[in-house]
Amino acid sequence: MSSVKKVVLAYSGGLDTSIIIPWIKENYGGAEIVAYCGDVGQGDDLEAVRRKALATGASKCVVEDLREEFVRDYAYAALAAGAVYEDNYLLGTALARPLLAYRQVLTALKEGADALAHGATGKGNDQVRFEVTYATFAPHLKVIAPWREWSIRSREDALAYATSHGVPVDQSPRDIFSRDGNLWHLSHEGGNLEDPWDAPRKEMFKLTVDPEDAPDEPEVVTLGFERGVPVMLNGERLGPVEMVETLNRIAGAHGVGRLDLVENRLVGIKSRGVYETPAGTVLHVAHREIERLVLDRNTLHFKQSVSVRYAQLIYDGLWFSTLRQALAAFVDYTEKEVTGDVKVRLFKGRAEAIGRRSPRSLYRQDLATFGEGMAYDHQDAEGFIRLFGLPERVRALTRDAEGAEGASKGTAERVRKPAEKVTRG
Repeated sequence: MSSVKKVVLAYSGGLDTSIIIPWIKENYGGAEIVAYCGDVGQGDDLEAVRRKALATGASKCVVEDLREEFVRDYAYAALAAGAVYEDNYLLGTALARPLLAYRQVLTALKEGADALAHGATGKGNDQVRFEVTYATFAPHLKVIAPWREWSIRSREDALAYATSHGVPVDQSPRDIFSRDGNLWHLSHEGGNLEDPWDAPRKEMFKLTVDPEDAPDEPEVVTLGFERGVPVMLNGERLGPVEMVETLNRIAGAHGVGRLDLVENRLVGIKSRGVYETPAGTVLHVAHREIERLVLDRNTLHFKQSVSVRYAQLIYDGLWFSTLRQALAAFVDYTEKEVTGDVKVRLFKGRAEAIGRRSPRSLYRQDLATFGEGMAYDHQDAEGFIRLFGLPERVRALTRDAEGAEGASKGTAERVRKPAEKVTRG
């Protein structure tokens, strides 16, 4: 393998990155390794992580507190965009990777390193997320991706390598799940989850109680937004980190935020993951309700299509792409109106909005009421409908009686033929 002098490794202290340190030393001529660990709220003892990196061969371990930046500039940005991948996934891992990779690059440039390394597998999305970010900010640095180079092919192999090299790890054959956590979510992969027919084990979950064991009484929380940003919880102003931490506790206690998903990875294969996103789930429900109240029909409908594309860009590791940043400018403009409060009911794994209000609301009771509204004349609808349906009326007038009959007959036959074919089959 090509010679490198200094490598900055994206380091978590988990199974994969723990064994990468001795592996790089063995296979890259004893290269110096600087471990980089960004705190995005994974809940680890980062001092212990630092000591572990040094004990397993790193010359240095850089630890940075990125929690507020992660929530404020990444998670909240995705929230504002309504970014949800394949209708369900709130992108917890995908949101953290570009920030971690960017800060890793800055560390490499500061340290004078000539290579970057990560512990993402060759089958996953994270390898793309890391390496696209590397290429954006430091295309001249070599990339070392051990999972694409070494002979290790399973978690069991990795555990055996760790044992043979004296590397302590938290996983065992009984707890073989691959987890990734941050303030926004906790993901679980591997183990029995690799069989999509096998249900998640009750003891696997860490952030949420089983909905069956959740309190028998619902809890209502009130969230306040200013220009699309959640700033108030039950009347108390909270910063980004405290907001998410508090909601994680409250919603998690009610079993809110669980997701069992078979998703389409960027590399072309399907994977099964189980996610816990208590705070993110509640915030998405609340934010969506405020938008429905304050955005006009055309903007709201167009933003729904933007949200799908925005989510795909995040999932694919294109956070720093021109398109994602251009879409973010559109989102920022729409968020100027998104101010108000939402009441969310938490009960047995569900979060549902039960009240919303906003000083920018486009909802008018005197327009919507089924009673005697003062601002809406029902007779006005007649002219509106005539104009709205004018193209169809004009088309009808251009047909003669035979043409109209033929068109009607053709439509009926198109409807009937598939049914006949199914009956014969």
